[in-house]
Amino acid sequence: MMSSPMITSLLDTDLYKFTMMQCIFHQLKPVTACYEFTCRKNIDLTTLIADIQRQLELFCELQLTPQEANYLKNLPFFTEDFIHYLKNLKLDPKQVTIQKTASLSIHIEGSWLDTILFEVPLLAIISECYYKKHYPNYSLSEGRARLQSKITEIKHHTTDYDFSFSDFGTRRRFSKEWQREVLLTLQEALPHCLAGTSNLAFAHSLGLNPIGTMAHEYLQAFQVLATDIKHSQALALSVWLKEYHGALGIALTDALGVDQFLTEFNHDLSQRFSGLRHDSGDPLLWTDKILAHYQKMHIDAQEKCLVFSDSLTIAKAIHIYHYIKKRAKPMFGIGTHLMNDVGLAALDIVIKMTEVNGTAVIKYPDTPGKIVSTNEQRLNYLKKELKLKSLV
Repeated sequence: MMSSPMITSLLDTDLYKFTMMQCIFHQLKPVTACYEFTCRKNIDLTTLIADIQRQLELFCELQLTPQEANYLKNLPFFTEDFIHYLKNLKLDPKQVTIQKTASLSIHIEGSWLDTILFEVPLLAIISECYYKKHYPNYSLSEGRARLQSKITEIKHHTTDYDFSFSDFGTRRRFSKEWQREVLLTLQEALPHCLAGTSNLAFAHSLGLNPIGTMAHEYLQAFQVLATDIKHSQALALSVWLKEYHGALGIALTDALGVDQFLTEFNHDLSQRFSGLRHDSGDPLLWTDKILAHYQKMHIDAQEKCLVFSDSLTIAKAIHIYHYIKKRAKPMFGIGTHLMNDVGLAALDIVIKMTEVNGTAVIKYPDTPGKIVSTNEQRLNYLKKELKLKSLV
């Protein structure tokens, strides 16, 4: 059994987990949530159950340290009362059920505020357990060679300093140690291009900018919390503005598809949010839609940041970068391609919100393979009410 803890800090997760958590803490009444694990590839992960369970228990023993609390205080968007709440937070492993069904089954259920921090560490644990079990003495020489090729590719194809990318790879990483090595290498080789990392622990320890705003679950929850489903995302974004007053202003567009999002993204929201994030569908078609939307709203898109994070490689990011040119400010969040490209097949694993307050929520993005729904009736209802296009 892998008894040494893989996660040694509550901050070893994505920034947006804490930004969403603070918004829930301040702006919402108590909300219950359910999450489910999915492996998108036919890989047997059930042999890892004992190790995952042990790592979960070790993770739940963690508490925010004084040094970590002080770091959060120095970030401009976290408040004293929320940090005080985090200092006293004790995660409960009983809210996570790990078992063998036809495959590895993980079910998370409880208060949204109490359960929101499980997803990213659990995925990182599953990934690291898998590689340690099946490739215990694997050499990272191939990973290092591939990393150097990426650095060369960036230097060759981007001659100016406005190509920037961030590490979004915590949940899919080969290991925590490899993520740290990659970040240190990129810091040294591409200081003008590495904008930061979504991982708060590494942002803290390596002096990098923490990157992130919101995830799909935030917008999904409002499918239940809003009284008008046709404007649920507009309500979610308005609540976000109430919490952050324009800071952390990158909105995710594909919880229900970009077309539905843009019907809700009115002039006020378009002005007040600093940009948008693409996470499914054709990135170039998406760019054209977003630029047309800003033009229709008489808003200068050159002042807006467009973030791309959908299964990016360096080559894809560079292609998008040259397509946008000076029409907006592009930024790229790269995950698996940075943190788990070592010569082995990467796992394709997710943990997604499936229910809020006992009602099913869906994720209906612009890529068919990313649809999340555990309730066909609810899916069909939302498709009908919102006139969502069928994904082929």
